[in-house]
Amino acid sequence: MRAPDELRSLVEGYLLSLDLSDELGDLQDSMRYALSGGGKRIRPVLCLATAEAIGCPPERALPAAAALELVHSFSLVHDDLPALDDDAERRGRPSTHIQWGEAVAILAGDALFGEAVRLALSYPSPAVARELITATQGMIGGQYLDIKGSGDLTELHRLKTGRLFTAAIGLALEVAEVPTSAQAPWRAFAEELGLLFQLVDDLLDRDGYVLVHGVEETRHLADEAAARAQAKLATIDADTSVLQEIVASLVARTS
Repeated sequence: MRAPDELRSLVEGYLLSLDLSDELGDLQDSMRYALSGGGKRIRPVLCLATAEAIGCPPERALPAAAALELVHSFSLVHDDLPALDDDAERRGRPSTHIQWGEAVAILAGDALFGEAVRLALSYPSPAVARELITATQGMIGGQYLDIKGSGDLTELHRLKTGRLFTAAIGLALEVAEVPTSAQAPWRAFAEELGLLFQLVDDLLDRDGYVLVHGVEETRHLADEAAARAQAKLATIDADTSVLQEIVASLVARTS
């Protein structure tokens, strides 16, 4: 089993060598700018780790994992726009719309999603693309709840954050052609993982759940989500040690 850092290197190498459509012309520059902004690549790493746990070579899941990262990047490009979160900086450098202009940023985000779908459609089964598109629609639905000021924080985060974490696991399942009847424990784990990530994120940013529940209660909720995630993994007949390591590393960030 490959460690998270090894899987992250696989993802970075694949993204660097990714062939984008020639028809996009110079728009490719802003797309690559958005993709090269750093980050831990946790979603594609989870996809590759799940694939390997199932017995599927991570290299086979790379297009799906990259597609997920492209969707995540497109969402950040659009979230940063003045019409949404109006963030001028992303990970210590100018946001895409500050660097390239709002119109180019909108098109770059659109094109990143198009390229993500193209990658997902490279597999024989349409289930891979279906998984990606369904997750993307859920994420967008969560963003809509956010801008409308929905009071249901749990539902908002289940969609806006959780759907891409569910897809990280689900894409690996579909690439490996795991029967639907055998997917339930994996997807149950994914739900808990998405919640855990959001709780940890809110603890670090002092936002979201922290504003509603306070720091200590949010940390308690994170610990509970982590325990449930580890318990779900324990029910799966596979080597889930790398996934267990990822869960533990998330919990460590809350302290």
